[in-house]
Amino acid sequence: MKKHLQKLYEHHRLSSEEAYDALHKISTGQANQSQIASFTTIFLMRGLSVNELKGFSDVLLQLCKPVKLNQQTIDVCGTGGDGKNTFNISTLSAFVIAASGVPVAKHGNYGVSSVSGSSNVLEYLGYKFTDDANHLQRQLDKTNICFMHAPLFHPALKHAAPIRKDLGVKTFFNMLGPLLNPALPEFRMIGVYNTEIGRSYHYLLQQQNKPYAVVHSLDGYDEISTTGDFKLYSKKGEEQISMSSLNMDICLPQDLYGGASVKEAAELFIQIIKGKGTTAQHNAIIANSAIAIECATNYTLEQALNIAKETLLSGRAFQTYNNLINTQL
Repeated sequence: MKKHLQKLYEHHRLSSEEAYDALHKISTGQANQSQIASFTTIFLMRGLSVNELKGFSDVLLQLCKPVKLNQQTIDVCGTGGDGKNTFNISTLSAFVIAASGVPVAKHGNYGVSSVSGSSNVLEYLGYKFTDDANHLQRQLDKTNICFMHAPLFHPALKHAAPIRKDLGVKTFFNMLGPLLNPALPEFRMIGVYNTEIGRSYHYLLQQQNKPYAVVHSLDGYDEISTTGDFKLYSKKGEEQISMSSLNMDICLPQDLYGGASVKEAAELFIQIIKGKGTTAQHNAIIANSAIAIECATNYTLEQALNIAKETLLSGRAFQTYNNLINTQL
């Protein structure tokens, strides 16, 4: 571990093999808390290279508890850490995507720098986390969606958990989250909080033979916020997309406010998934859902937008949510 830290102190990047070895030592209890804190702090001060991103994600996927599902699925997941405290856009979008006919294996966690992450709100609403692959498959069969609470599948992260909690800000572990889905979904819709990370993901995912969509709103959101233009990275390349091209109005940041508590976040969640939110709230869900639907199907973006809108406003997304909660009983 010392040699890796020394290399980083000298402002060098790690190779993918070195990154793998360093995080393997952290994840298997071979590094002390001071070394973990120092290692984590370095990447607070600079981003990850593609090689570092690959090495880190490879080791954590190797050490995770895998989940084998029978369907081809999509994950819709953000890095978190954008500090915007929006309502749970990716989680709500997951239900719209599932209700639109695309199987979803959602990977998520508690919020780090926001009031309520996906795990916070679903747990509050009565969802019971499980690492039982048969139960997850049953949920997917019955509702077209299942949810994997990250800590149940990544016990190796327990060694870094106290440091992450004490820091209370985004770390490179946030950046890794969307790559660590234990079900290894066929399709990925990933939100990132800056363009540097977006391009790193883009370069890494290009090397894999799976469709993907990486999005970043140019004003700093790790999702399509509809507050302005956003970047889309996919196998087609890099695009900048405006709200006018989606036939949507630009909204204000306060239109996406996620509440001051998990309770408020959950209340917003239910209101929106019932199709009773504001136009701005609905548009954010529709835009994110549509990009994911386009990624996982042969639909055009225009068709995907229409499908997502109809699914949300018709109540089908709310029915899917109810079915998932009831499938646990």
